[in-house]
Parts: sequence; C-alpha cells; structure tokens
Amino acid sequence: MIVKTIGNKFFLAPIKAEVTHRILDVGTGTGIWAIEIADLFPNAEIFGKDLSPIQPAWVPPNVRFEIDDVESAWVVNEKYDFIFARYMAASIADWPKLVHRVYENLAPNGWAEFQDMSVLYACDDGTLTEKHAIMKWDRLFIEACKKLGREDSPGPKLEGWVREAPFKNVVHQHFKIPLGPWAKDAHNKDLGMCNLAQTLEGLDAFTLKLFIGVLGWTREEVVVLLAQVRQELKSGAFHAYLNYHVVYGQKIEEEEEEAAED
Repeated sequence: MIVKTIGNKFFLAPIKAEVTHRILDVGTGTGIWAIEIADLFPNAEIFGKDLSPIQPAWVPPNVRFEIDDVESAWVVNEKYDFIFARYMAASIADWPKLVHRVYENLAPNGWAEFQDMSVLYACDDGTLTEKHAIMKWDRLFIEACKKLGREDSPGPKLEGWVREAPFKNVVHQHFKIPLGPWAKDAHNKDLGMCNLAQTLEGLDAFTLKLFIGVLGWTREEVVVLLAQVRQELKSGAFHAYLNYHVVYGQKIEEEEEEAAED
C-alpha cells in the first residue's frame, strides 16, 4: 500500500546505484523492503535491523538481517550510503535521537529517508466526527502510546527532526491515504480499498495489547468497540484519510559545503 501511495516507488531520495554500496533498513519488520531493494541494487549490501525475528530464512545473497533495538547504541564498522526508516509510528520513544544517530552513521554525501504518518484520521468534508467509534478508538490508541512514551504520529514532525540533525538538501512530500473506496479517481479508490482491508485485518493486533495492557480495558470491552469500528468502516459513512509524510535529506559536512560554495 505504501509503495502505491508514493507512486509505485520504494523510496524517493535521489540515490545513485554506482555510489550506493551499503543500505540500512531501520525497523525492517518482515524484511520485504530490504528484499525488494536487493534486486534494485544487486551490487550493494543490504542490512535490515529489527527487534522482532520475523524475517524470512531465504533471502537474496546481498541481504543480511540483524536482531537489534534501533534505539540502543549502534555498533557499525562501516558507514552506510543510504539509510531508510518507514512506518515506525508508535514504536520509537526518542525520535530526535534516532534521526541524529542515522545522520552519524551515514557516509559523507549519503542520504536518509524517513516515511511515516499521523495516526489521527482526518476528513475534509465533515462526514467524520468525534461521535464515530473509529475516532474514539483513534484517540484511545494515541492515549495508550503516550502512556508508553512512544510517539504516535511522527510524520508531521519528521522534517524538523531531519533539519536539526543537521541534514541538507531536505525534501518533504505529503500524501493522503484514503480509508475506504470513497475517492473519485481510480488511484485513490484502489489505495483506499487497500488501506481499508489492512485496517480491518489488523485491528485486533493494533488494539488488544494496548487497550488491555496499557489502558486497563477488559477483552470484552475491546471486542465491543472493535465491532462498532468494523461496522462503521464497512458502511462507508465517512470520508476519512491518513496523512503520510516522506522526508529525505543528505549528509553534507562543513568542508564539503565550503568547497561547493567556492
């Protein structure tokens, strides 16, 4: 779905294959991005870091996965030419520190790209209100993230963190991801269907641990709320969307900047 969102691309940073030898996928998850990138950069080494060992056993020969907490100290023998981080909402406690660590572990002239969202649903025509169950769920999800000390909506803040790191040549692109097939154009209608399917499929996983373990709800209370949310989502009664942000920047050190200016 995210690849469709940004124009059927895996990243937007202007990296060049001939000077990109080491690529890191931060929070790789299932490893799908790293595996796809390995085909695009067959001569590069691709590394994926994640706390969960859920990556496949069989991968391209230039891919290596490491089980690691990306918020702990990085032990890196050689710096990376491209570092990528996507879909880390509700996973990171200290984003400025993470972005700075990415900067420190980039080779000179290397690029970093961050893709993430605001988890609070938006609506432009007033069809979605605070009375809807989906908004109750959304607000409670955000509350649980805050209690855990996790950033629920890093997307809108990415550009500021990237500039402070301090990356140069920073670009920020904003996309809307519809929730459901309500959009008029074919691209967004298809995107909305994908988002709806993923949301319906993942609701239990998104909710149970947080609401029961953090907010103190009973399982029965969660089941009732999620039933209401699913009913609303399937009804298509509102035109909601998520805001998705892509920010990329380049590591240019002072000496290089001065040489470029001369």
